[in-house]
Amino acid sequence: MRYDKAGLIVAMTAALGLGATLPAMAGTAVTGPRAAAAPAPLRVMPLGDSITWGVGSPSGNSYRGFLWNELAAEGHTLDFVGSGRNGPMSDPDNEGHSGWRIDQIAGIADSVLAQYRPNVVTLEIGTNDLNGNYQPTTASDRLSTLIDQITRDAPDATVLVGTLIVSTATTEEQYRADFNAKLPGIVSAKQAAGKHVRLVDMSALTPSDLSDALHPNDNGFSKMADAFNAGVQAADSAGWIKPPVAAGGPIRSGVAGKCLDVNTGSSVNGTAAQIWGCNGTGAQSWAASPDGTLHALGKCLDVTGAGTANGTKVEIWDCNGGANQQWQPYNGGYRNPVSGRCLDDPAASTTDGTQAVIWDCNGAANQQWSAPGA
Repeated sequence: MRYDKAGLIVAMTAALGLGATLPAMAGTAVTGPRAAAAPAPLRVMPLGDSITWGVGSPSGNSYRGFLWNELAAEGHTLDFVGSGRNGPMSDPDNEGHSGWRIDQIAGIADSVLAQYRPNVVTLEIGTNDLNGNYQPTTASDRLSTLIDQITRDAPDATVLVGTLIVSTATTEEQYRADFNAKLPGIVSAKQAAGKHVRLVDMSALTPSDLSDALHPNDNGFSKMADAFNAGVQAADSAGWIKPPVAAGGPIRSGVAGKCLDVNTGSSVNGTAAQIWGCNGTGAQSWAASPDGTLHALGKCLDVTGAGTANGTKVEIWDCNGGANQQWQPYNGGYRNPVSGRCLDDPAASTTDGTQAVIWDCNGAANQQWSAPGA
């Protein structure tokens, strides 16, 4: 590492998940970390800005193409996921957004994580906060909050947090060392809280690995891929990476052409759960959990105010284990066991934006709901 702050090397080593390196005694075999029994299946979301998208890469493949090749060669079954596609690689899906800051990535994270449910997230973000002089001294705080958001939305995922790569942009460079120096402590705190978060050190890149002031050339992207791959292998050896969970899907109504939808795709507590024409967006991507909850956008389907009366409206809210967030499959739909009432489209409305309610179970079409993705 190239930072002068005392103790940073120790902190970085801990955050990377590495033990101290000790000299071997004469005649003593040195063993490495436990190897995984078999390479884990991976559903990877490359998440970040234009570096993830592939600006500076002649092909547009970014580090993603190199990383795909490395992981495939190591025997992983692979699926890269995201709402964008760039480059001629065989699986160009990604969630890279040119020009975006940390807060802008946070704005879409609930939706895309619910829709794709990766078990690995490769995160490289913050360049535009620093280079755009956007509240640079608190950028690391925003990144910490974003990591918490990702681990909340996809608690089964391993998050690989890349340090910011070198640049030749004067504005960014005045802040970059301090930003990177804060990351080991942030990542160590997440690990101490039981979260599967690892720091990925990108200091191998030098100015000669850049295509312009901010973006790598293919040599730089290859180095990034090596670093992220090392993070994947370390997480796999530690037993962190589990098979991907079922991705979300629509809950279709018995009223033809309608789906259960979160109003405007907002993840704000109290946002209405409504009927809407089926459209495949993240606002209609639901997942059922073994604990009886239905999830969308990182929140749970919730009976407002824990009400039990006919006509009580349904919304999304932070998952809290409450009885008003329990839904049992029942008679082709879903019943809240506390109230004994079923998820209902009032009066079998076909009007988009009609808020769902609970009502006496009657088996009618407006109380018929498919399992997510069925």
